[in-house]
Parts: sequence; C-alpha cells; structure tokens
Amino acid sequence: MYSFLKSAEDDATIAYDVRIGVTHICLYIALLHEQSLCAGQDNIYINRRTLIKKVKISRRTYNKCMHELREYGYIQYEPSSNPLVGSRIFLNRL
Repeated sequence: MYSFLKSAEDDATIAYDVRIGVTHICLYIALLHEQSLCAGQDNIYINRRTLIKKVKISRRTYNKCMHELREYGYIQYEPSSNPLVGSRIFLNRL
C-alpha cells in the first residue's frame, strides 16, 4: 500500500494540469492502483470493462479520457479488441 501512495504523491503534477478534470484523475488513480496490484510493473494489461466499473464511468467517457491522457503524455495506451488479453498501458514517469 505504501508504494501506491508514494506513486500517487510523485504523480501529483496531474492534479495541477488545467486540462485534466476529475474523471481523468480518477481514471489515472485507478491505473496506479492496477499497477500496484501488478507488483509495480511498468506495463500493465487492463480490461476496459473492469476499469469502467471501478471508476464508475461510461464507455464513451473512458475512451475520451484514455485518449486525452495519452495525448497529454501521461500514459502510453495500446487498445486491444481481445478481452482475454486486455489493453496494454504504460504509465509515463512525470
């Protein structure tokens, strides 16, 4: 748990970016949590449906926020159409 909190503190710069809204921050924190569950691996594979339920957003909002987080340089995102594999996400160091 400590490593997750430390990561959240290190990535606090996302909170001061005026382009980022509450939904972006919630999604990013959910990604940090998933990364901590994967023993801090740089690349994580996530299932969109699972993440949408955790963050409690619509699929459209998820797609928009993931696209914008990638565009702003916070993540590298490789979507997958295979639900068994999941989308590959790399959280960039801020």
